[in-house]
Amino acid sequence: MRATVTVMLKNGVLDPQGEAVRRALGSLGFGGVDGVRQGKVIELDLAQTDRAAAEAEVRQMCEKLLANTVIESYRVEIA
Repeated sequence: MRATVTVMLKNGVLDPQGEAVRRALGSLGFGGVDGVRQGKVIELDLAQTDRAAAEAEVRQMCEKLLANTVIESYRVEIA
């Protein structure tokens, strides 16, 4: 089973990397970009065969290690 975790900064948290990308895009002539938020994607190959148990386990991983839940939110997809 494969899990995909998408981690993004929460709304209201400054995103200096996203702002740097927005400015760089503008300097390259892409003037229509008003905002950029940058995050990370983590793919996990799991031995777990039960979908609900896999999702619960990945959520625990996010809470303990993969996301800083004070400033980041995450989304889990199981395939």
